[in-house]
Amino acid sequence: MRVRDLSAILGMLAVAGLAACAGGDDTADNTAGDSAAVPAPMPPAPGGATAGTPPAGATPEMVAAGGQTFSTVCSACHGADAKGTPLAPNLTDAEWINIDGTYPAMVTLVKTGVPTPKAAPAPMAPMGGAMLTDDQVNAVAAYVWSLGGGK
Repeated sequence: MRVRDLSAILGMLAVAGLAACAGGDDTADNTAGDSAAVPAPMPPAPGGATAGTPPAGATPEMVAAGGQTFSTVCSACHGADAKGTPLAPNLTDAEWINIDGTYPAMVTLVKTGVPTPKAAPAPMAPMGGAMLTDDQVNAVAAYVWSLGGGK
């Protein structure tokens, strides 16, 4: 099998995975807490990865809600543990392929997707192919940032 054929197959699998999981999570509670409180480390999120301290401007509740959305939308390509698959990169390390790793850059990437990825075999659709609210986009970005790869 040629590399080009393998890339095409992986691309089709990515599209199928996104289509299967594109329902999103409309039940997430994105209620903001007291912004002056010091956030505590988070327990394992529903997606399987261990969430940590939220980025500035986010709350532990946002991280938890983002973990739930991640588990229903993003894990199909990035894995339940967010450590990557052949379809999408690891989101738990300090290496950022398509962005600088800041929370605002993550929010933008989730909203716009990755039409021409530098290392993955298939593009990422905006919002992973789901219809997410701005609160859900912000929460998913906060969750991914909290996994330890954010700057």
